[in-house]
Amino acid sequence: MNISSQMLDVIVIGAGQAGLATGWHLKQHGLNFRIFDEQSQPGGNWRNYYDSLELFSPAAYSSLPGLPFPGAAGHYPTRDEVVRYLERYADFFRLPILQGIRVANVGQEGEGFRITATNGQRFWARAVVVASGAFSRPYVPDIPGLKNFSGTQLHSAHYRNAEAFSGQRIVVVGAANSAVQIAYDLSKVATVTLATREAIRFAPQRILGADFHTWLKWTGLEKTKWLNDQSTPVLDDGTYRKALKSGYFNQAAMFSEVTSTGVIWAEGQHETVDSLIFATGYRPNLPFLQGLPVMDEQGRVAQRDGRAVHVPGLYFVGLPKLRNFASATLRGVGPDAEQILRYLLKRVRNLEAAPTLVTQN
Repeated sequence: MNISSQMLDVIVIGAGQAGLATGWHLKQHGLNFRIFDEQSQPGGNWRNYYDSLELFSPAAYSSLPGLPFPGAAGHYPTRDEVVRYLERYADFFRLPILQGIRVANVGQEGEGFRITATNGQRFWARAVVVASGAFSRPYVPDIPGLKNFSGTQLHSAHYRNAEAFSGQRIVVVGAANSAVQIAYDLSKVATVTLATREAIRFAPQRILGADFHTWLKWTGLEKTKWLNDQSTPVLDDGTYRKALKSGYFNQAAMFSEVTSTGVIWAEGQHETVDSLIFATGYRPNLPFLQGLPVMDEQGRVAQRDGRAVHVPGLYFVGLPKLRNFASATLRGVGPDAEQILRYLLKRVRNLEAAPTLVTQN
């Protein structure tokens, strides 16, 4: 049956870690759903990250619901291992993913939703879960003169490896895990300074033999918003702290201005720079929700534990600090998807019992 002519229980937008975890929970309850994804393969943006990326959480804390991450519990997975795991996950559970569908608009229709794809196709659902992730809209701060810079400038989202930067003078902007890891990677072939607005805060990756994330679980801090898994502190086994202390790469206070050939540091001196790399995070990428009241006055998603405050039947999974510090991580998306499920199931069952409340035009 052509799904564009039927009312689905749920449409999930995004087949990355958040969408896959949500799909697993929906399948356990026998719901009629589809996962829409604009890419050609499941896995979200993981395959687009830099080559040397290594998780700061071990395999024991990197699993989606129903399928443990393969390998030793204490092993820190690489980018490619995560990609393979997510592909296997989608296949193992036979999740109903429709690849190559990019959502252009989500609109309310009756008590349900009309989802329009960029190719013009329309779909209908009683509920929508936005699981498009938080890492598809790179953020670069507005710095005076940046538009005039004649060298290479890119966001960490587009950095792959150090090969193209051999012999260069590079400034990496940021103080979190990705910034430090990329600076360390580049320092093998280039002269690198890490520009930060605050001192880098390191935390030991293992404490008394136990991983940092194990301590978070034991203390209960993983259920709070005290930390941000995409920010500081930088988890380190001693490698990065030693590299910084020995001058393998340097750290300086954030520059105040960019010129056509370099940067002007906080003290006023100009330095010629070949490349600027911004490891400055991401912002929510939700253009398909523009017609719905989903953002608050501060530009944040108006949600409560994954439920849209002003749009009944609209849910979110995978956003940073959605419920706690782990919400945007592999291990965090499963519990967050489970949290919204009791509300979602109640809605779907109620609308099934009153089908006239949902229209298709």
